[in-house]
Amino acid sequence: MASLRLSLPSKSLSTPSISHLKVGRNRASVSLFHGIPIRSPVVNPLRIGSPMKEKKRDTVVRASASLSVSARTLQWVSAVSAGILMVTRGTTIQKSFLVPLVALQAPAGIIGWIKGEYGMWTAFLTLLIRLFYFIPGELDLPFLTMLFVITAPYQAISIRGTQGGAIIALAIAVYLAFQHFSRLGNLRKAFDQGSIVATLAIICITVVPFFFLF
Repeated sequence: MASLRLSLPSKSLSTPSISHLKVGRNRASVSLFHGIPIRSPVVNPLRIGSPMKEKKRDTVVRASASLSVSARTLQWVSAVSAGILMVTRGTTIQKSFLVPLVALQAPAGIIGWIKGEYGMWTAFLTLLIRLFYFIPGELDLPFLTMLFVITAPYQAISIRGTQGGAIIALAIAVYLAFQHFSRLGNLRKAFDQGSIVATLAIICITVVPFFFLF
């Protein structure tokens, strides 16, 4: 007697199923329906915020960097102008006021160099030479400026870069500008060949502190 055997398949081949799940570093792939890959991007958890916010943040960083560069440039302009006034002869201002002005407006690199080892050695050797030899007054002011910065206490140096320091520097510059133009008599003499360099330097040290008040 013949027997009839019916075998049922354990899994239907036509039934769709999820075969595997692959997760990569930057993507995830899910194979559906007989191994057909469907890929979807994975959000990087390290990137927080929308692209617009990141773009705005980059813009703010670039703007702050450009402002810092501009501030250093203005400090160099003020320091060079004050140095020109120390050695030039085209003005009758009281040049001793330039010493605290340089200490307030000079770039941080110059102040750090003066207060460092090389600046102290330079001041010491200059003082040693000055004890035995005559130094002209135009070269004496830079030496006094170095001594002023070296011996200045922390409380005095800490006002550099603040609004109070900018107000003091502006007051000194305005006073020197008043001395310069009033003693020359008129604007025409201020822009003569012998005084034009000093006049331009006076204008620079007067204008620069305005930018540090805000």
